[in-house]
Amino acid sequence: MILLACIVLQGCGAYFNQPLDTQDARIGETTKVTDRLRNLPPPIIPAVVGVYKFEDQTGQFKLSEVGSTFSNAVTQGGTTILIKALEDSGWFRPIERENLTNLVTERNLILDTRRSYAKQSNTQMKDLDPLLYAGILIEGGIVSYDTNVLTGGAGARYFGAGGSTKYRQDRVTVYLRAVSTKSGEILKTVYVSKTIFSQAVDASLFRYVSFQRLLEAETGFTRNEPGQLAIKEAIEKAVESLIIEGITVNLWSPAGGQEVATAMVRKYNKEKEVAERTDVYQRDLLQRRSKLRIDLGAGGTYMQGDLPNADYEHHFNVGLKYNFNPYLGVRGNLSQLRLNNEGLFNEQFHTADLNAEVTLLPFESFTPHVYGGAGVLAVNGISNFEPKLQVGAGFEYALTPSFGIQAFGEYNMTFTDELDGTVAGKRDDNYYRVGIGLNFYLGDNQAKQNNLTKQQRKARRRQKRSERKQLRESLKKAKELDALSRPAQQDDNSNESTNSN
Repeated sequence: MILLACIVLQGCGAYFNQPLDTQDARIGETTKVTDRLRNLPPPIIPAVVGVYKFEDQTGQFKLSEVGSTFSNAVTQGGTTILIKALEDSGWFRPIERENLTNLVTERNLILDTRRSYAKQSNTQMKDLDPLLYAGILIEGGIVSYDTNVLTGGAGARYFGAGGSTKYRQDRVTVYLRAVSTKSGEILKTVYVSKTIFSQAVDASLFRYVSFQRLLEAETGFTRNEPGQLAIKEAIEKAVESLIIEGITVNLWSPAGGQEVATAMVRKYNKEKEVAERTDVYQRDLLQRRSKLRIDLGAGGTYMQGDLPNADYEHHFNVGLKYNFNPYLGVRGNLSQLRLNNEGLFNEQFHTADLNAEVTLLPFESFTPHVYGGAGVLAVNGISNFEPKLQVGAGFEYALTPSFGIQAFGEYNMTFTDELDGTVAGKRDDNYYRVGIGLNFYLGDNQAKQNNLTKQQRKARRRQKRSERKQLRESLKKAKELDALSRPAQQDDNSNESTNSN
């Protein structure tokens, strides 16, 4: 219900902005990338580029619930969108190549008209200026349109009142490449994907308010992200990427020089690093946990033995875990615990466990985990050891890249029936253990490397080290100059003494 309420409230803007009349024509919408593209640092010289075609290569038709349709799922105006994006960037001078036949025909008509006029007026015909030629061709296309990449929803109904929400996510992918017209070499290739989001929310009420009086009400809305805007944003992002990728191979340069180029490439590389570790479902596969971890925990135990009136007692544990990879690790634990049957048995034990632990969602802040292994139970201090097996499950939430909290539950199976001092029945004595703990991660991980606060601290430390180094060098030079000036001063003093004599 909380999830449903959040989604409904998030979509209230669409619900309360329903069109009630026809709307006037307006200038086309921009996207988030449009502003970034327009605000790029200017180039030294805009490159003359030609676009012959940038079209839908998927051949996919729209889905229909009522029958077949021959309407394309993807806009067929990709070339026009690309030319507009090239123009908005300010880095290119696009020339007309999509309808080159029309252009050449019109120029021939102009030449024929001038030729006829020159002949009739007995004057010299003035030729047209030559057409610009492109040093680089921009090629590519819309290569995929995947529907229903992610679908889901939630809903609830109670006594005829309730609501539901559904969502669907599609995905479009475009490729863009720069081709040299002199050699035909493909200079750079980039590709960009963009999700297309659709959402439906509805609520209804169906109830008898009195005898033969029925109340029925319903409301809702559906919001679909326009496919044309999604493709526009993907193409604009591809143009931005092509500009910066071109800077890295010296195809073009910004007017601000090497400093501006370095800043643009550095920012792009950070974004590219995040994109390369993000999966198709927009999950950031960031390694949040270091290889080495120290655990501190406490909780309760519950005896399952031969005596009645089992009661809860406490335990404390300390552990060390080593991760072989993000999913699998090995963990050792030392614990002190008490087992209690009220009024009959209450003893203290010590355990040493070795477990294999599987982290189910290692790239998420919140993840469940399961573990199992073997250990020993020290009875009566450390005079007697009993083997045991244990299995458990829990979850962990990483508050920071260095610190997390966890909760767990564990079942411990021993191979003795004398744990509580009483032998009865066929089953050995066992016990349960639950608790919470603190996890401290030692060493580096990707989350620490990408932590802005830590990066700022490192930068401050580097700056302080640099300042101290400069100060030491300044003091050293000052001492050297002082040492060189002393003999000269002694000579001057001796000369003055001789003259006075």
